[in-house]
Amino acid sequence: MTGTVRANPHRYTRVAIALHWLSALAVLGLIGIGLVMTHGDLAPMRRFALYQWHKSLGITVLGLSLLRLGWRLTHRPPPLPPTLPRHERAGAHAAHALLYGLLLGLPLVGWAVVSASPFNLPTVLYGIVPWPHLPVLPDLADKAAVEAVLKRIHAWGAWFLIALLALHVGAALRHHLTLRDDTLRRMLPRLSRTSLGGGLEP
Repeated sequence: MTGTVRANPHRYTRVAIALHWLSALAVLGLIGIGLVMTHGDLAPMRRFALYQWHKSLGITVLGLSLLRLGWRLTHRPPPLPPTLPRHERAGAHAAHALLYGLLLGLPLVGWAVVSASPFNLPTVLYGIVPWPHLPVLPDLADKAAVEAVLKRIHAWGAWFLIALLALHVGAALRHHLTLRDDTLRRMLPRLSRTSLGGGLEP
């Protein structure tokens, strides 16, 4: 197989790494904006602008998460360290499954909140792309009650996501600083050792 370069099986691909860190930045933005717009003392127009940014980032996270899931299903991720105990392997798999579920489910619930809102406010992603409401919800008879339930689910889900992300980051740092394995490094972009030009390795 001349002319082909095999990707390092012990590292994530460049696409997976890019999607991971783009998602991480978007989620951090979502969390920060969400906390400020729901708990901050803001002028109405400022709060409205933050809600629009929150909705835009939420749909972005949904799209990135779908891309990540599709990529993961078609590209085998690197194996966990062989020294990892069985219960930690099971915990890692469960945490990743929960993360994917929340990164897909929370934007969908947020989209449903907007769609069921009695105010019927439009969503324009990043002030450019009009985004439709979900079907059925805008035509409900008692939209306020449905919106209230969806808001509560969205809020509790967001707090659960924050806790899970803290656990995820803590586990990555434990592997890097205490166990000193390659779990964190395999998700970090790095320069090719054979190139002085600074290109990313395949």
